[in-house]
Amino acid sequence: MTAIAPSRPSALSAELVFAGRSLRHAWRDPETLLMAVLLPVLLMLMFTWVFGGAIDPSGGYADYVVPGAVLLCAGFGASSTAVAVARDMQNGIIDRFRTMPIRAGAVLTGHVLSSLVRNLLATAVVVGVALLVGFRPETTPGEALGAAALVALWILAITYLFASIGLAAGSAEAANGYGFIVLFLPYLSSAFVPTSTMPDWLQPVAETMPITPVVETLRGLLLGTDPGTAPAIALAWCAGILAFAIAWGAWLFRRKAGRR
Repeated sequence: MTAIAPSRPSALSAELVFAGRSLRHAWRDPETLLMAVLLPVLLMLMFTWVFGGAIDPSGGYADYVVPGAVLLCAGFGASSTAVAVARDMQNGIIDRFRTMPIRAGAVLTGHVLSSLVRNLLATAVVVGVALLVGFRPETTPGEALGAAALVALWILAITYLFASIGLAAGSAEAANGYGFIVLFLPYLSSAFVPTSTMPDWLQPVAETMPITPVVETLRGLLLGTDPGTAPAIALAWCAGILAFAIAWGAWLFRRKAGRR
């Protein structure tokens, strides 16, 4: 009797299944989801109410800091992807998935899609709180849509990067530590203070940080400021990070999971 080889799922169907799996795991761990929203909100409130008067006595600091808080929220949410991927690699579930007729990277893509959905929801909450504390955007519907698209692209890029970090880490604890280091990078950008207020030796570093052109583009779209060349640089950074993370993640997955 001739054995019938199992057929491969259609394009993206496996990714959607694994995205659903990751979302179900997230709903079962509400503390992690809550912290991904609560920490950026608390930081935004602290910068606005505690430091805002010293940074901008006119009271307009809320408008300045919200775009940075939105990107910080995206980073907190994406960092949990590194832990989830590392945990999957550590507990052996990947070995079970290897026996199935699915594309090797479907598990990774599923984690990323799930994180994208969670982070967009968390970002909406952060923006809602920002409106309550005095954030007043000056934007057209088209600019608002452009800002949302840029945030989604940034989330996608850094989530793929965190997923690759999860593959590279030796354990979930190590992945959490590496992710925590990456989360410090927004503080070395124009997310919270203008780069011109930083020491001379630090200004070039802050101006070349990927998050600086992204946050300046968001300010231009939401507040009507002139972003200059920031939009082109922001898109280039997002595309570069995404391409690097996808290639690095695919290589790590093949090497660690033994799937070619």
